[in-house]
Amino acid sequence: MKVTSKAITDGVIPTEYGCRGEVFVNGMPGLSIPFEIEGAPEGTKSYAVIFDDYDAVPVCGFNWLHWTISDLRKTKVEAGESHNSPDFTEGCNSWHSVASKNTIEQATGYGGPAPPDKEHRYTLKVFALDTVLDLKPGFRLNELFFAMDGHVLAHAKLIGRYAP
Repeated sequence: MKVTSKAITDGVIPTEYGCRGEVFVNGMPGLSIPFEIEGAPEGTKSYAVIFDDYDAVPVCGFNWLHWTISDLRKTKVEAGESHNSPDFTEGCNSWHSVASKNTIEQATGYGGPAPPDKEHRYTLKVFALDTVLDLKPGFRLNELFFAMDGHVLAHAKLIGRYAP
């Protein structure tokens, strides 16, 4: 299985998908990145997606979660689909943390890159699942992990960099 994105070219995420862009939702960079999934195994019923930043650990003390998706039933997500009534379920991101005053509802969906110190690496992870998870909007990452347990058929990742 493979995941690609027009928004990650030569390992770089363009300005518009993060804090230097023009689209903001509840104070978060809000233009979600597009991506496409190819070569999923037979028996795939849905996909789960995690877009996160491990380079945030030295800055805030934890892996910053930018976007989680469950029950994705298509192989192509267009730019900006988050926050525009997507046909998949989105979880709560780290913009609902000690670093922000956003409610769970406000921090559900895409909250793009905004590295405070230097260029960070962002990882887009896609998991092919043999089931539909049926999680509620605003789900937490641990809920996604517990629901996916025993249902992952394949996974793929893509890494892009974004600078302040």
